[in-house]
Amino acid sequence: MDIKNRQIGVITLDKELTIDEVTEIFIRINSQGAKLNQADFAMSKIAANTNYGGNMLRKAIDYFSHLAVQPDWYTDMCKDTEFMATPFAEKLKWLKDDREEIFDPDYNDILRIAFMYKFGRAKMRDLVSLLGGRDFETREYKEEIAETSFQKLTEGVMGFMNEYTFRNFVLTIKSAGFVTNKLINSQMTLDFAYTLYLILNADPNIDKAKIKHYVAKWYVMTTLTSRYITSPETVMDADIRRIKERGFLTYFEEVEAADLSDTFWNVGLVQNLETSAINSPYFNIYLAAQIYSGDSALFTNGSKIGDLITVIGDVHHIFPKKYLIRNGWTEKSKYNQIANYTYLDTQVNKAVSDDAPYIYFSKALEQCKTKQLIYGNITDLDILHKNIEQNCIPANIIEMEHTDYDSFLNERRRLMAQKIKSYYYSL
Repeated sequence: MDIKNRQIGVITLDKELTIDEVTEIFIRINSQGAKLNQADFAMSKIAANTNYGGNMLRKAIDYFSHLAVQPDWYTDMCKDTEFMATPFAEKLKWLKDDREEIFDPDYNDILRIAFMYKFGRAKMRDLVSLLGGRDFETREYKEEIAETSFQKLTEGVMGFMNEYTFRNFVLTIKSAGFVTNKLINSQMTLDFAYTLYLILNADPNIDKAKIKHYVAKWYVMTTLTSRYITSPETVMDADIRRIKERGFLTYFEEVEAADLSDTFWNVGLVQNLETSAINSPYFNIYLAAQIYSGDSALFTNGSKIGDLITVIGDVHHIFPKKYLIRNGWTEKSKYNQIANYTYLDTQVNKAVSDDAPYIYFSKALEQCKTKQLIYGNITDLDILHKNIEQNCIPANIIEMEHTDYDSFLNERRRLMAQKIKSYYYSL
């Protein structure tokens, strides 16, 4: 009721202001409310445009991100008869049956990918400038540039929404072992991977049969090296430009040689695995490597890591937590090291309880002789040794107790790093 008595402030900006100055004012004014970014500014620029179809383009972007998360909302979207008469509506139709959760992009992701794909740039402030008609060479604003920019962005969004392309990209990520969004650490890294998929798919010089192979390797490499974590727009902008200048294959070889040296695999990655962060990208890639290889959980033959991650989602300690605490390892950051984690069937975990490794691994070996099941279902010695190797457990685990915990962690990190390396080069 009090609204009618409120003063509504209107700020009129000088038309001579640059787009960067306008953006800065826009962001500062809204600093006390919802945090806004360049994508928000771009969306407002798009929504306000009716001359080049920006209003419907904005709806298409919003509706896609909504349907990706909530497919059942399609019936509500159909009530927008004006939108349903546009070419976008047919492009979105397939989402009503989509239940995939690996990649549910929001409007930031859609704008960013469409922009990088069609404009060969990655800095969102450039998109805002281009939609306003800015000529980067003369620093003037021209209507024809605005018109061309809206047309290119529309083409980029349509390409993004293509069912065949989108589904194949998701399949590429899943086939590399990332079967659940719990294994996805960086949305920026995923965004660039899809951009790369679109770019390669449009490149006549790229063997179409190898696109999935290239994109999967690039995604894993950039996740391993945290390529798009610090100043992501700057790095992505440089990557797109160099791919365009040198060709993807040449540039890919350069980046791979620079970032994935022997020192990285033997020292850097081993050090990165020294963490207690369960959502570490390095641990997630290790799990993806296990899924990709079809590895079974410890002490089981046939109970796949991929199934346990998607159904149960729990990891357990190889050196049991209570056992370590009881013997003086009381720091959480120490007993919760990711090198001490493995996926275990729940019943196996209960059977292991708080026993020292040398106790329960000895029992597992004995099980292969007696054929009396204690842990899991393995009764063959060769299968057990292979299972232990698949899970990167040091061979001398049968002799280990709490005094060996540090050496166990060091050795397991080394084994995990080698597994990730083998996985990467097998993609």
